[in-house]
Amino acid sequence: MRIILSPAKKMRVDTDSLPCQGLPRFLSHTRRLLEAMRAMDAAGLKRLWRCNDQIAALNLRRLETMDLQKGLTPAILSYVGIQYQHMAPGVFTTREYSYVQEHLRILSGFYGLLRPFDGVTPYRLEMQAKLAVDGAKDLYAFWGDSLALQLFQETDCILNLASQEYSVCISRHLNPAVRFLTCVFGEERDGKVMEKGTLCKMARGEMVRYLAENQITDPDAIKGFDRLGYRYAPGRSDEHTFVFLRENMTS
Repeated sequence: MRIILSPAKKMRVDTDSLPCQGLPRFLSHTRRLLEAMRAMDAAGLKRLWRCNDQIAALNLRRLETMDLQKGLTPAILSYVGIQYQHMAPGVFTTREYSYVQEHLRILSGFYGLLRPFDGVTPYRLEMQAKLAVDGAKDLYAFWGDSLALQLFQETDCILNLASQEYSVCISRHLNPAVRFLTCVFGEERDGKVMEKGTLCKMARGEMVRYLAENQITDPDAIKGFDRLGYRYAPGRSDEHTFVFLRENMTS
């Protein structure tokens, strides 16, 4: 089983807590994206990044000094966001770190596919960014089926905890031999399952922590997840979608 997760926009540098265990698999692709962005002017980059002046200035400085092989942070410690806060990898045990290194893969517009201890540097490039490179009109075309094929070499069961923006990089290239299992975290209202963005991110991070703490490799064992008020809903679920409904409706 491989777990796929989205990255976070906000990143940090932490070269002291834990050592990296290698470089990203698709680093040659990352270099091409870096070259393409460095060839753009500041106004074009700001449009690409869809951000304010302050964030654009920060990432322009990053582009100027970016080194893809030195001063790197393990990917799992580099991303700062709601789902990573709830995953809380900074307090994982050695056993839990080993679990995520084997089973967790982080999708990235810049790096493609990351193992948790691949060394990365802060960047800004969302998967849906309209960056044309090497004849590809955008990043979906640039990455094509390469990320999916890498996952298919590793496993025949993918647990999808990523957002639609990122998971489509894998789901649109599925073959019948691979089970693609998506977790949905929602609340039942008027007979429908409704998802809330922030709560979903929290639940995805909590799910990764739950899987690591319990060393889960059997997809059926995922059904035991019961954090943040969520419980598995068998009547809403099927072979390809596990639905977890939130019992506490106060938030």
